[in-house]
Amino acid sequence: MISRFPVPDLDELPADIRDAIETVQEKSGFIPNVFLALAHRPDEFRAFFAGHDALMNRTEGLSKAEREMVVVATSAVNECLYCVVAHGAILRIRAKNPLIADQLAINPWKADLSERERHIVEFGLKVATDSASIRDQDLDVMRAAGFSDDEIWDIGAIAAFFAMSNRLANLSSMRPNDEFYTLGR
Repeated sequence: MISRFPVPDLDELPADIRDAIETVQEKSGFIPNVFLALAHRPDEFRAFFAGHDALMNRTEGLSKAEREMVVVATSAVNECLYCVVAHGAILRIRAKNPLIADQLAINPWKADLSERERHIVEFGLKVATDSASIRDQDLDVMRAAGFSDDEIWDIGAIAAFFAMSNRLANLSSMRPNDEFYTLGR
């Protein structure tokens, strides 16, 4: 079971969504379940992936691996199996480190992180778990550590976006593809 909600057949989908899914399938060798699980609501599918791509495919500021670190650490505290497993695989590949995703998911404070990565993860976790307590001083700490306002925004926006994604995945009981478990190991 991919989801508690309807999962349409590829041939039933609007052409743009079908093309997007087939492009991912060609690149990865399989269709990540998130694409199928969200496809039953085409307008929301489009909006979700536009938001995802705007945050995760940026080339300025944070590296792609640093972006994935935020996803894995915050998805773990949100208890999102799908995102921890799927983005853990992506993180292992992008960081070229077979251990980092498991370390972040289990205990990010004991993960083997650089000082920069530790700032990224800790700020992302604060956004994910206690955003109401963020003060100007929190941003000052990040700036003093060398982060630009765009990078600080990206960390927060990724944590916030995946909080929504985590909740959708948990609502639907979205299951990670078996392929994700072994990627990058």
